[in-house]
Amino acid sequence: MKLISIVFLLFFSVSAHASCVVLLHGLARTPSSMKVLEATLQEEGFTPVNLGYPSRDYPIEQLAEMAIEPALAKCPDGMTVHFVTHSLGGILLRQYLSQQPINNLGRVVMLGPPNQGSEVVDKLADVPGFRFLNGEAGLQLGTGELSVPNRLGKAEFDLGIIAGTKSINLILSQLIPSTDDGKVSIERTKLEGMNDHIEMPVSHPFLMKNEAVIKQVVHYLRNGNFEHQQPPSAKS
Repeated sequence: MKLISIVFLLFFSVSAHASCVVLLHGLARTPSSMKVLEATLQEEGFTPVNLGYPSRDYPIEQLAEMAIEPALAKCPDGMTVHFVTHSLGGILLRQYLSQQPINNLGRVVMLGPPNQGSEVVDKLADVPGFRFLNGEAGLQLGTGELSVPNRLGKAEFDLGIIAGTKSINLILSQLIPSTDDGKVSIERTKLEGMNDHIEMPVSHPFLMKNEAVIKQVVHYLRNGNFEHQQPPSAKS
């Protein structure tokens, strides 16, 4: 009887602290791009929800609801709901939260988010084929008048951001005036109100698959901060 009580208490304790983690992939990607992250979160005791949305078919305002409402419905009632987003996924969450709150919202980790837009869109929006490849949402990710990210305001939720510093697309990097991940500069990933920000030597398409990045994601979801390397102490 005593053993049963202990098992029950342990189970209740784990269940009480369980968290749902909604994963939002980026532009022109699918849920498969988040599979490695999903598997790790599952192993770490979280309840991941990894659904897709038609990122190239609708503007950000519509995609936000289409992507997030079904995912929230998959989270068990009463669970804290965290989010881990890649690229456009972070902007969809900001758009959604600008219109309505999310009950039990926990922590958010954004990977390579164009929180202040991207110069790549500014330079390539008028190039034939850009709209076909990236859709209307892609056109809304620039830095100018049509920029949705720049009109969504500051973060009023617990937010950690991971920015990549390595590019495998040197052509696109030439369009970005400072250190970048091939799509977004470090500075333009930042958002007023964020709780923590860290730079990692990973390129934009691989942020959500990189082992070191995933380790930082898990750490933030559990602790509300990233593991920043301490500078070596000065020698006398």
